[in-house]
Amino acid sequence: MPFDSKTLDRVFNPKTVVVVGDKKATQYSWLRNMKTVQGRLFSVQVDQNEIPGIEELGVTNYTSLLDVPGPVDYVLVAVPRKVVPIVLSDCVKAKVGGVGIFTSGFAETDDEGKGLQQLIAKMATDAQMPLIGPNCMGLFNPKAGVRHSVDQYHGESGPVAFIGQSGTHTIFFSTTLEAVHGIKLAKSVSFGNAAVMDVSDFIEYFAQDPEVKVIGAYIEGTKNGRRLFETLRKVAARKPVLIWKGGQTDAGARAANSHTGSMASSQAVWDALMRQTGAIRVDSLDEIVDTTAAILKLGELRGPRGALVCMTGGESVVITDTFSKQGLQVPLLSDKSYGELSSFFNVIGGSYKNPLDVSWNFQSTDMANRLLGILDEDANTDFLGLEIFVGSMGRRRERDKDSQGRSFFDAVADFAKGSRKPFFAMVTATSAEKEAVEIRQVLREKGVLAFPSFQRGAIAYRKALDYWTDRPAG
Repeated sequence: MPFDSKTLDRVFNPKTVVVVGDKKATQYSWLRNMKTVQGRLFSVQVDQNEIPGIEELGVTNYTSLLDVPGPVDYVLVAVPRKVVPIVLSDCVKAKVGGVGIFTSGFAETDDEGKGLQQLIAKMATDAQMPLIGPNCMGLFNPKAGVRHSVDQYHGESGPVAFIGQSGTHTIFFSTTLEAVHGIKLAKSVSFGNAAVMDVSDFIEYFAQDPEVKVIGAYIEGTKNGRRLFETLRKVAARKPVLIWKGGQTDAGARAANSHTGSMASSQAVWDALMRQTGAIRVDSLDEIVDTTAAILKLGELRGPRGALVCMTGGESVVITDTFSKQGLQVPLLSDKSYGELSSFFNVIGGSYKNPLDVSWNFQSTDMANRLLGILDEDANTDFLGLEIFVGSMGRRRERDKDSQGRSFFDAVADFAKGSRKPFFAMVTATSAEKEAVEIRQVLREKGVLAFPSFQRGAIAYRKALDYWTDRPAG
C-alpha cells in the first residue's frame, strides 16, 4: 500500500474539510452534502458572483486554499479540468491530508484528458499525497459527517465498507443497504479513474479497520491485477469481500472504458480471480446488498439444506425450484419432525412435507411457535426460511394480536432471537407492494432479516454459504 493507515486515517476521518469550486448552478450541492461535517467546513471559490450564495449557507469562503486557517485534512475539488492542477499545486503547498477530485474529463475522454490525468497523478505521487479520483464522489464517513449526497445518513455508522468505481453505485449501496436491511456503513469511497489510489489500496485499508466486518466493491478495472490478486487472497481469509464487476460483456466493457477509462479484461479472468482468492462474486446491487446482510445477520452458515414455510401451494413449488436452482436442498424432514407435526397440523389444503404449505392459515402465534420450533430442531435441515405472502392476510398481521397481546410478527421475532439455525423471512408482494415494504420494515425493526423476495433470499443464502464453506484459511 503506497500510503500507510495513519496517513489514510487522517483523510477518512477529517477534522477540516474544504470544498473547492462549488457553485450556484449545481445548487452548491457539495457544500450542502458536507454541512453535516463534525469538524470545520470551508469553501474556496474565486468567482465573486458565487460567494454570497456560499455565505448564505453559513460557510466561510476563501479565494485561495492557502488562506484557509490551520491544517486541512480533506479537499473535495469541483473545478474545470484545466484548473485541477492549479488547485492541486496549492494542496501540495498546504500539505493537505488528501484530495478527492469530482471533476471528470480525464483519461475516460480524450488525449488531453489523459495528459492531465498523468500530470495530476505525478504531482500527487511526488508529494506523497493521497489522491482519490478523478471523476469520482470521494469519501463517505457518516461518523465524521462527510457525505457524497444529502440522501445519505450521518452520525451513526455500521460494520460495512464499500469501494466503488461508480459514484452512483457507491451512493445507492449505502442508502439501499440501510433502507432494505437497516445496516449502515462505516465508510465508503468512490474512486473513479484511480489515477493514484486503486481498489487494492482501499481493500488493504479497510482490512485493518476494526469497525469494518464486511467489504463490498464495485469494480470496472484495475491497474495492477497481480497486486489485487495478492490483496484479495490475504484479506478474504480474514473478512468477507464481495465484488460486483462492471463491464462483464463486450458492450459493458466499452461502457466502462468511457465511464472511468478502465481497460477491458476477460470476465473469465475475473471469475478465476474471485474463485482463487475467496472473494464473493455478485452481479447486481440487489445481490451485494442482500449478501452483505446475510453474512452479517445469519452468522456462520453450515449447510445447504433448508426447511421452507410457504403461504400457498403454488408458491411452495416455485420457491422449491428457486432454492434448488441455487444448488440448495429442500429435503424431507426427519420422522421425529413429521410425528410432532401430525399431532396438530390440520390446515385444510395445507401440507407439512417440505416445503410446508400453511395455506393462509398460519395466523396463530401458538401455531407459529410450535411449527417453527419443530423445524428448528429438525435433524435434516441447516436453515429456515419463512415466506410471507402479502395480501389481505399480510395487511392484518401486525394489527391482529393473540391473547397475550402479541402480533404474529412478535412471535416470529421471538423465535428468530432464540433460533439454533439461521432464520430469515421472505416477504413476497403481488399488488400490495406498499404493505410488503411496511411488513419488511416491521420485521427489520424487530431484528428479523427479511428479503424482498424469495428469489433474493435464495441467492443471498447461497452466496453467503459459499463464503463460509469455500473461503481460504487465514
